[in-house]
Amino acid sequence: MSTRIETRMAELRTAGRCGLIPFLTAGDPHPDWMAEILHALVEGGADLIELGMPFSDPMADGPVIQKSSERALERGMTLDRTLAIVREFRQRDAATPLVLMGYLNPVEYYGWEQFAANAKAAGVDGLLIVDCPPEEADSVRPVLARHALDQIFLASPTTTEARIAIMGELAQGYVYYVSFAGITGADLLVMADVGARLDALRRQVRVPIAVGFGVKTAQQAAALAPHADAVVVGSALVEHLAASASLTDAQQRARDFLQPLRRAIAVARTPETV
Repeated sequence: MSTRIETRMAELRTAGRCGLIPFLTAGDPHPDWMAEILHALVEGGADLIELGMPFSDPMADGPVIQKSSERALERGMTLDRTLAIVREFRQRDAATPLVLMGYLNPVEYYGWEQFAANAKAAGVDGLLIVDCPPEEADSVRPVLARHALDQIFLASPTTTEARIAIMGELAQGYVYYVSFAGITGADLLVMADVGARLDALRRQVRVPIAVGFGVKTAQQAAALAPHADAVVVGSALVEHLAASASLTDAQQRARDFLQPLRRAIAVARTPETV
């Protein structure tokens, strides 16, 4: 049976449209608002959502998401509270794929078996663990497989051919291509270079490709859309939501931020996944 991620990616491919994947940190701008903000993102055009698991040392993230994690942790966010947000979201949305993104330490402390079971029960579709590359995933992969959770891997301009080969065999759901070697939210996105690298990666992996890191505007998203199956926007959205004065304000900010990006990529050609 197809997973929610597979189903959504197939729908996008059939429609000839690039998908839009927003990222936000669980618990920021406020833990009690999160499920409603997720619904607002779907209303604004999200095809899939990445929800960050707050961590005290998010080394791959830039200052915007680092501060977001700090705020969430200060407000008492835990992995269990993150899963509670997913459960609440699933009460009204059974279709939108949701991927948890984070780091090894909190999950290992929680216990992989218990976390995978609880995540699946909550309605999570996949995990993207930033510091768990494919060649180190032997102990993790069987656990996720037992609970039908996709393991999402990262690729970047510095990823070796050997690692890409392993990724091509193991990747599930989609591969998240980091548009440049650096931290999230930086200002180094060069569209021509990214497009060429995405086209090359497509020939090496068998799952869809999403591209993120540095995507801030509708124009950037539209430029990437012809080369990718989905575009991820994170830091710019997190920063936009951080100023929310209320839940209603946060919901409107979420919709207003995503809608121009969705319109920009709506007419872009989505290449067939190789």
